[in-house]
This record gives sequence, structure tokens and C-alpha cells, in this order.
Amino acid sequence: MSASHSSMDNSPDHESGDTHGDFQGKLAGNSNFNAPTHRPHALNIPTRSAPRLHKPVPVIGWGAFKIGRNQGAKYPSAFEIPSEHDALALVRQLINDGVRLFDTAPAYGVSEERLGKVLVNMTPDQRAELFLSTKVGETFADGVSRHDFSPAAVTHSVRQSLRALHCDMLDAVFVHSNGNDLDILNDSGCVEALEEMKNKSLIGSIGFSSKTIVGGEMALKHELIDAVMLEIHPDATDMLCLLPLAHSLGKAVFVKKPLASGALQPTIVLPWILAHKHITSIVIGGLNLARLRDNFITASLANQ
Repeated sequence: MSASHSSMDNSPDHESGDTHGDFQGKLAGNSNFNAPTHRPHALNIPTRSAPRLHKPVPVIGWGAFKIGRNQGAKYPSAFEIPSEHDALALVRQLINDGVRLFDTAPAYGVSEERLGKVLVNMTPDQRAELFLSTKVGETFADGVSRHDFSPAAVTHSVRQSLRALHCDMLDAVFVHSNGNDLDILNDSGCVEALEEMKNKSLIGSIGFSSKTIVGGEMALKHELIDAVMLEIHPDATDMLCLLPLAHSLGKAVFVKKPLASGALQPTIVLPWILAHKHITSIVIGGLNLARLRDNFITASLANQ
């Protein structure tokens, strides 16, 4: 397989419950400060663990696609990217509320850069509370996704993400599959490149965001991979067959696209997903702070 090619599959790895992609204005009390306020976790989001993860992960976290990019996204309605001021205020408010899992990617436009402008002002102890994940293998420019899973591209991508996010280590880095799961796993050398960076303590856990069942199975069986990211919800149940394998191997399962682009009801779907005890965490996107809070609370209560 050629290590570099283009793909028109530009959908993000998580979808929001926002039906119109709206942003809830300026966030009261957060417009003029540079660092998150360190206070008790208002949302009290519980965590789950997997033996292959280097630390526990919240059962639900936020996907940062919408603060960085709106082109080529498979959402039902168009949306505007918030201003940098509003995007940073949203991230700060989510942290203040107790959100601790943040998922981004180089393919999400300016998402990493914007998250980094919040993270740079956090203390080491505050940063250590977060579980920060990003991806390799995909970039997005001029309305087109381009994929390169070569070791050189993967190494360069991780180092760029570390700089953009102002971090010394990324808690998880997922391979951002374009659908050719088996070729990527067998022929590209990308996972081995990530392992080298993990050995240098630049990565905590290695993940694979699969688009096929057979790819998910192979990723779980790969000795170097610690976690998979799978699409699971009541209208997409095929991947559920992989949960026993993940559990038997001690590997984490992150759920992407849990609400099918806002078509599904969070109060039903999030508890349904978390009822599967071998699922480690859900990543949900969106810009509407009130809806996000409702979804985080729903998932937190469902875990109990």
C-alpha cells in the first residue's frame, strides 16, 4: 500500500448532540482569564480503567472537532466555527465544570492549536488530571483529507501535536484510519513508529480508530496497541462483537459517533452504551454548553 494518498471520507471521529451546531454565546465569568480555575469537579464524571491504559479515563469526554473545522464534515446542518475567544472560553468552562477527557486531531483544523492555548496556562498538577488524546495519519487542507501512515509522517505528526498542545506527553494517540484498516496495520509501520515514541515517554497509550470490524479485531490483537476507537450506538451494533475480545486482552474501547450526528436521544443512548461494561469511554462533540453538560451528567449517572 502506498503510504500517502487522498480520501474523501472526511467525517470526524465523534459527533455531537447539537441539532444545529449552535454556540451558547459568551461564557459568564470566563471571558478575561487565561487559566482554568482549579475547583471541585462540578460534574463529578467517574472514570473507568483498562489494564493496557496507563491511567484511568473519564467515562465521557469532549471531542474538539467543532472548534477547529467546519469543512467536509458530515453533520446534518452547517455550523460556524466559534471565534478563538469563544472557543477558548468554552474549553476553560468545560475544564472548570469537571470535564477531563479531550479528544482532538491534526485533521480538525485549528483544534489542537486552540486547546494548546488553554493547556499552556495550566499547572502541571492540573494538566495531569486531564486525559488528552489526538491522532495521526490524517491532515486536512483545501477541503480534502490526506492520509499518510508512514513512520516519518507519524513521528512528525506527534511532535507537531506536542508543540501545538504545549504538552510533554500525550495520554493517547490514535491512528486515524481512512478505512484501509488492514493495510495500515500490516504494511505502513505506523504503529511501530508510535511504539518508539511511547518508549520515549512522549505517548502514554497507542490507539487505533477503526472503520471495519476486521480492522478492529486486528487492532485489538496487535501486541503494541492499547486501545481502539469504535462507532457504537443502537443503530450501529456490529462492533459490539469486539467487546469480549477487548476485555480479554485488557484493552480500552473508546466510542466515537455515539449519537449518529444528533439523530439519537442522548438520555437513551448514553446509558445504553455505558451499560456495556467493557466500553471504557465515550467521546461526544458539540458547542452547546447546556447540552454538553446534560450529556455529561446523563453519562455520569448512568455509570453508577
